[in-house]
Amino acid sequence: MKKRGLRVLALFDLGEPAALDQDFSEALLTEGWKTEADVLKALRTLGHEVQYQAIHDDTDLLRQKLQGFPADIIFNLVEEFRNNRAFDQNVASFLELSDVPFTGCGSTGLTLCRNKGISKKILGYHRIRVPQFAMIPRGRRPVRPKWLPFPILVKPLKEEASTGISQASFVETDDAFRERVEFVHDKLGQDVIAEEYVDGRELYASMLGNHRVDVLPLRELLFREVPPDEPRIATYTAKWNDAYRKRWGIESRFAENLTPEVLRDIQRICRRIYHLLAIDGYARLDLRLTPQNEVVFIEANPNPFLAEGEDFALSAEKAGLDYPRLIERIVRLGLTAVRG
Repeated sequence: MKKRGLRVLALFDLGEPAALDQDFSEALLTEGWKTEADVLKALRTLGHEVQYQAIHDDTDLLRQKLQGFPADIIFNLVEEFRNNRAFDQNVASFLELSDVPFTGCGSTGLTLCRNKGISKKILGYHRIRVPQFAMIPRGRRPVRPKWLPFPILVKPLKEEASTGISQASFVETDDAFRERVEFVHDKLGQDVIAEEYVDGRELYASMLGNHRVDVLPLRELLFREVPPDEPRIATYTAKWNDAYRKRWGIESRFAENLTPEVLRDIQRICRRIYHLLAIDGYARLDLRLTPQNEVVFIEANPNPFLAEGEDFALSAEKAGLDYPRLIERIVRLGLTAVRG
């Protein structure tokens, strides 16, 4: 028997004030709106009744929209509120209070994962290896703790998608450390997390589930042309600049040459991390695998980039979920998630 189509409201953010039922049909044809367009197309292909609403700084628009379109579920694509990425957790809190099911991670998981220091403290307490690290809030002197060894990566505490990470983030002297901390504080307006640089393979584990969690086939970021004595860092440019990636032989592919034992160890640790950080729905974990095959947690990314043809969707496809089926799985997980 064919499942009844659902009323699905796709909710996404906008960098300027939005209007009720604002038309984004032209924007959805552009590259910058690929995720939203791909998700909407998949939902309609699945037979759901789909509408969308954008919000910027007014959550009342959602209440008004739901009055006219009583959705069965909200497909949450909001990454920021009032142009602040740290407020995505607050939007999830608002959705939890709306009593309408929604996709992706709840507010608790978003809060724990957004703050890279808090997530590392929790996991370190539970004996999952994390880099040695220190947090340096704005207003505090940019002095390296003596126990934190070089080389060090200096990063914004609450950013994602490698925003604020460049080759200058890799520091080996106290002067360079102070300069980079001041840059993040003053230019990016962010607190800092300074962490030990861990050499090894850069692995990405895409995950799906609530209580029962699937670890999808692992992706790896390769640095083919980077000299052996140079750091291999997933900078913003290394992730998103095609010309730079080509120049340095940086490419994403499925991880190879992992023994069954190492793969089982990665999957076991990933599931522990997922539950310890209160993640549900779907997420991507960024890991380093040392030359000794030790798994090191770098960061967790709930509600990761969901466009068709990108890492998460490619991992799902390799696991047997084509793109529409992946979107349907995320919807069904949202319907069964326990909030609060």
